[in-house]
Amino acid sequence: MVSEAGTELHTEQYNWAGNLRYAAAELREPTTVVELQELVAGASKLRALGSRHSFNRIADTSGVLVSLEHLAPAIDVDPDSLTVTVSGGTRYGTLAAELQRQGFALHNLASLPHISVAGAVATATHGSGDRNGNLATAVAGLEIVTADGGILTARRGDADFEGMVVSLGALGVVSSLILDIEPTFDVAQTVFDDLDWDRVLENFDDVTCSAYSVSLFTDWSGDRIAQAWLKSRTAGTDPEAKHTEFFGGSPATEPRHPIAGVPGTTCTQQFGVPGPWSDRLAHFRMEFTPSKGDELQSEYLVPREHAVEAIQAMRRLSHLVTPLLLVSEIRTMAADSLWLSPNYGTDGIGLHLTWRQDQPAVEAVLPVIEAELAPFGARPHWGKLFDGDAARLAPLYPRFADFKALAGRLDPEGKFRNGFLDRAVFGS
Repeated sequence: MVSEAGTELHTEQYNWAGNLRYAAAELREPTTVVELQELVAGASKLRALGSRHSFNRIADTSGVLVSLEHLAPAIDVDPDSLTVTVSGGTRYGTLAAELQRQGFALHNLASLPHISVAGAVATATHGSGDRNGNLATAVAGLEIVTADGGILTARRGDADFEGMVVSLGALGVVSSLILDIEPTFDVAQTVFDDLDWDRVLENFDDVTCSAYSVSLFTDWSGDRIAQAWLKSRTAGTDPEAKHTEFFGGSPATEPRHPIAGVPGTTCTQQFGVPGPWSDRLAHFRMEFTPSKGDELQSEYLVPREHAVEAIQAMRRLSHLVTPLLLVSEIRTMAADSLWLSPNYGTDGIGLHLTWRQDQPAVEAVLPVIEAELAPFGARPHWGKLFDGDAARLAPLYPRFADFKALAGRLDPEGKFRNGFLDRAVFGS
């Protein structure tokens, strides 16, 4: 039925992967910010629901789930300041297409363009590239509907701004964001098969700096890496130049999907054909259902200085990890100053694991992985499956206590708290 503050649904709600059912009794979908403010003010417990691509209960609540999907995208480009203002529920693919139409670009995209801007930012979701910060680093300002239904605006440089960006939904509902943009650019994507592990590790820095964005796909077994995806900005380069070999790998002869045996038709253009950033930086095309829904995901972000050691640790765990995997991806990202970003204060690598959907088996192996990666200061991706709690995570984040204090000031009654936050952040 339609209420005064949006659409109310009493049907069961699941995440994209189908591995969890949200505990909330209702989902509301406001169509205006005023409706959103009324919803937030009137709820005793509430959480914002993004595009449902989280694999844990970060978005869950015993109260009301609110989706911003039906707010107008409100994409407003300011060419003078090189920023764009966009509604929090807008998906990156929608934003990217409009920016490209107007001649602008974001600095990077995640592998999926189907995810919402506010949800991706709040969990520090990232793309790849030695010099590219995660998606949240593009945030120049945001608007938050706070627990009392009021509007809080913050801009880069304001007090506590760097604690508000990667917020895990603990501070309120982010209704809009201001993002840095730049003039549009073209990208050429090339895939290589069957790289040599020893050569890659011996030359890891050369591998990851060989393109604007580099992804390595592996199942951690054997002495070969299945695929390397290189996304290169084409300005100032020869589009006809072709690599014939890449650290033991050879160019793919047909479109590749990261998961072995899955057709590459849903993936973005390969074979080094130049095209807009909006059609190349993500791995998957907006017009197709992303990847495989019947999967689980985990990811650990490790300081760059420990990259090779952490990769070697994962290879030692192959006997436990490989049988449960669909594929794993290694990417790099630049340091930032956002309090709860897994790349706070350090350049890093991401060790991403796409699991078969066997949650008991996956949850059994996560503590083993985390123990093996603990000496390297590995921080888990907030939106994916992990085992660590607040006691283990707090020492990894120098501003962890500051974030908890900020949440206490903005949400003193705990309206936006849930079981996930209690376990992973607040320690109760």
